[in-house]
Amino acid sequence: MRTQAAVLFEMEKPRPYAASRPLEVLEVELEGPGPGEVLVEVMAAGLCHSDLSAIDGTRPWPLPIVLGHEAAGIVRAIGAGVRGLAEGDHVVFSFVPMCGLCRYCFQGRPHLCERGVQANREGRLLTGARRFYLEGRPLHHHLGVAAFARYTVAAQESLVPIPRDIPLEKAALFGCAITTGVGAVLNTARVEEGASVAVFGLGGVGLAAVMGAVLAGAHPIVAVDLLPHKLGLAQALGATYTVVAGEEDAVGVVRELTGGGVDYAFETAGSVEAMLMAYQATRRGGVTVAVGLPHPQKALVLPAVSLAAEERTLKGSYMGSSNPRRDLARFLALYRAGRLPLEALVSRTLPLEAINEGFDRLAQGEVVRQIVVPTG
Repeated sequence: MRTQAAVLFEMEKPRPYAASRPLEVLEVELEGPGPGEVLVEVMAAGLCHSDLSAIDGTRPWPLPIVLGHEAAGIVRAIGAGVRGLAEGDHVVFSFVPMCGLCRYCFQGRPHLCERGVQANREGRLLTGARRFYLEGRPLHHHLGVAAFARYTVAAQESLVPIPRDIPLEKAALFGCAITTGVGAVLNTARVEEGASVAVFGLGGVGLAAVMGAVLAGAHPIVAVDLLPHKLGLAQALGATYTVVAGEEDAVGVVRELTGGGVDYAFETAGSVEAMLMAYQATRRGGVTVAVGLPHPQKALVLPAVSLAAEERTLKGSYMGSSNPRRDLARFLALYRAGRLPLEALVSRTLPLEAINEGFDRLAQGEVVRQIVVPTG
């Protein structure tokens, strides 16, 4: 079949993207699903900094590639051997496919799936296939999802069925922002009730981390960002205090507000500078969780003695340390109960054709989450 898709041919094109057009919306060929694969009509896809990092070259990927990793859609066809999915099912994509066979999957840590990560790095599906073509040339799949398209093919291990009453434009956020941010608090850090928390960086993932801290019963919750309008969103979601980084000594203010530093600090900006600030803002015995993805050549320099002498912990969190098949069910239940007000994250919706302009707004910090509606 033929379908529209947003294809990245070249990284590091200059901004504004509305002029340089790094993503070309083209009509491409899409093969039908092979064994173990599923054809999905993409109904909603979020614009995330992980997509932007491919455009600006921060996170290199094989090219050309169909971008997009945070999405929800409807199953339209299934390949041989697919289990647990049927035509008409509503699904959320998991940007790490879970093979169920490697040591991490056996350990209950499918977000680190060895086979899934390797397939992602190579721009292919877990099955080994690439299903998009342009003039006979194969196109790579971004994180096994390739959601900036009207239709896509994914491995069954990249899909999680969800109830049909969940609006798909909201469900898309569970594919990355909610799973990563809330999961970092509840799964990676396991924040205790009454513990103090600071979140550095208030994009979609950072604001989801604020939601997670509220769910955990943390107090106080300090939200830190360079942009004042994002601090207002954080406060509306339950942050106790807000700090404008750059205009004041953010670390000093956090330590003063919390009587010497927080128990848990989350860095969600993808910035080494923010990561260092998060570490410095914790108290003795505190835990710093790195959630963002800085440039791979960036290095974090810390006073090594502080790890032992102050018994600090620095740990990473990928995909919120989540098992999507387990965690999506509970996160969706919390959303239904009104305890995950994720509507606050959605700044606007836009058609696929306006995707470059959307990434301009994201790069400038004007928005939190924009939702592409490819079939709109």
